Amino acid sequence: MNDELKELSFTVSGRIARPIADVYEAVADPQQLSEYFTTGGARGRLETGSEVTWDFDDFPGAFPVHVVDAQPPNRLVIRWDGEAAASEDGMTTTTFEFESIDDGARTLVTITESSWTATPAGATNAFGNCQGWTGMLVALKVWVEHGISLRDGFYK
Repeated sequence: MNDELKELSFTVSGRIARPIADVYEAVADPQQLSEYFTTGGARGRLETGSEVTWDFDDFPGAFPVHVVDAQPPNRLVIRWDGEAAASEDGMTTTTFEFESIDDGARTLVTITESSWTATPAGATNAFGNCQGWTGMLVALKVWVEHGISLRDGFYK
């Protein structure tokens, strides 16, 4: 048996006290996403086949994001450039899964990012993005449940 680590990936998840359609929409809609996550602005709705841009005031520079799959209100799959990505095209894959729980009163959001090289640079980038997606989940929860933006001033 070969137990050699060839690629790094991670999964983070959290529960949000809102129906699945509301939570999905807060991620897919660029206006809402810009309020709590992409503080420099999101341009373009997350729809299958689209290329959108995400910009962050605290990490300037618009990032192109390729939407591979959008299945409202259950799933979003995006790809974007990642330094030390293991894929041949140099991109990582991030999958958002939305699951209705508690008779529709809450939503379980699970984010998985994959395709990082099993190298020091790959680990550094994967750990950094793991922190970023965890922060996004927390910001999403507070935005959807209370209309508050947590990211403003958090990183700088």
